[in-house]
Amino acid sequence: MAQQWTAALISVLLVSLVSLIGVVLLPLSKARVQGLLSFLISLAVGALFGDAFIHLLPTAYADGRGPMRASIYVFTGIYVFFVLEKLISWKQGQDESAIKPVGYINLTADTLHNFVDGLLIGASYLVNPHIGIATTIAVFLHEVPKELGGVGVLIYSGFSKNQAIFLNFLSGLAAVLGTLISLIIGGRHGAFVSAMLPLTAGGFIYIAGSDLLPELRKETGMAKSLQQLVAVLLGIGLMFAIRD
Repeated sequence: MAQQWTAALISVLLVSLVSLIGVVLLPLSKARVQGLLSFLISLAVGALFGDAFIHLLPTAYADGRGPMRASIYVFTGIYVFFVLEKLISWKQGQDESAIKPVGYINLTADTLHNFVDGLLIGASYLVNPHIGIATTIAVFLHEVPKELGGVGVLIYSGFSKNQAIFLNFLSGLAAVLGTLISLIIGGRHGAFVSAMLPLTAGGFIYIAGSDLLPELRKETGMAKSLQQLVAVLLGIGLMFAIRD
């Protein structure tokens, strides 16, 4: 148990540090950042789908609690993320004049997302270290473009670069709290972990399919499209390589 806690906390701390990525990328030119984002988003798509279908779902369906139960949790994960995104979009649509509220809404949503990521990392490590590592890598890869976008929104909303990076880092620390709660609750209740795995899979499928894939479809150039296809396969291959 101590090794699980240590590994999970180290993993979530590394993921939280991704929120500081703006320090490295903000000085880059717009063209360089856009080129890098295309590759990172493609890699994240492969990693999220790979983690869901290669690690999380097989484990969820094999835990003996029934395939129908697991399927309902997968759907619930997809639906919950859909509802959250709708609520955030609705709130942003109501704000037509001020800029700063949009930044705060984005920061709130990002904090909630990071907290959920922490829950997922903790629950995954309680099941198996391999699943914990795979989930951490998938979260890490999709956090990079997300955190880049988060810093951009904060700066656009009126925060200085230093303020945006600092607030984004505080938001990233919510993942640590999520992991601690997941380890405490999951260590006592096996049903918690059993539910979190298919919920995680549903969330990852939604993020990859609804949020990230549409971004990739905007690119129609041959060279960029080929780079995206290779990066998606690389993400899937990475998940396959670290399977249990």
